[in-house]
Amino acid sequence: MSHSQYAKQLDLLAMLIDGDSHTADELCQVLGTTRRNLYYYFSFLRDYGFELVRTPGGKYYIGPHSPFFRNIARSVDFTSEEVSYLFSLLAGTGDKSPLQHSVKRKLERFYGLSGFVDDATRRRVTSHAEILNKAIGQRKIVLLKDYSSPHSKTVSTRVVEPFLFLNEQADIRCYELSTHTNKTFKLSRIGSVVITDADWAFADCHKQVYTDIFLFSGDTRHHISLRMGQLSHNLMLEEYPQSEKCFTQEDDNHWLFSTDVVSYLGIGRFVLGLFSDIQIIGDEGFKKYVRNMLEKMKL
Repeated sequence: MSHSQYAKQLDLLAMLIDGDSHTADELCQVLGTTRRNLYYYFSFLRDYGFELVRTPGGKYYIGPHSPFFRNIARSVDFTSEEVSYLFSLLAGTGDKSPLQHSVKRKLERFYGLSGFVDDATRRRVTSHAEILNKAIGQRKIVLLKDYSSPHSKTVSTRVVEPFLFLNEQADIRCYELSTHTNKTFKLSRIGSVVITDADWAFADCHKQVYTDIFLFSGDTRHHISLRMGQLSHNLMLEEYPQSEKCFTQEDDNHWLFSTDVVSYLGIGRFVLGLFSDIQIIGDEGFKKYVRNMLEKMKL
């Protein structure tokens, strides 16, 4: 193969990963070949770990979560804890430059960080996490002062025994003394955290909680099974990168999705938005939930 042919193949690859999608005619022009030969190149790319995506409009691009890219990324990728740490450092610098903003946005988008919040909120949450981490180490009761609850529509002080961070330290799992129940509190809704002199008294009652990929936390799990087309598969990976481990490819255009969820709300919003591209396999509770939602949506 000549150097010019290699160069054209590299140009084709660069075009397919440039952040846009392209028609078959545009790609043929880059290669200087026919559509038939273009499809041979597509087959070659798939064999070597590139996920070639065809949009509903008939354009093509290579998916960012292709196995080829993942294999490269393993040597340089960050853990979720490392990403959260880097993000908090950036938020605390006070730097308002375009470069700082760009790096933060890329971290949020690529690693699926939940909620791009303002710097003041990020610094407050980081401070809360430091105090709560100290309280957990000392096994002390704390006051979550001015906690804003959207469910009860109240702002109050909660007396709790904190024992477990969740969702990359966005939430804290606690045993609440007044209700004698385990609850999950969002650090962003806490006004301030005060460590008391009192030691834990209910350590035996502390119960861990499961957090699903849609960031719902609770003690009860529902096992969801779906069959997704190319569009819903790609959008799920883009919106929830951590869902990658939940997929098994069935054929060139379909993927089986299987995971446990705490609430039907997160997965329900996704399925209802892409209903024509998704088949619900289970569970029966989720099927009933979707049927009820569709009935309510009738005009």
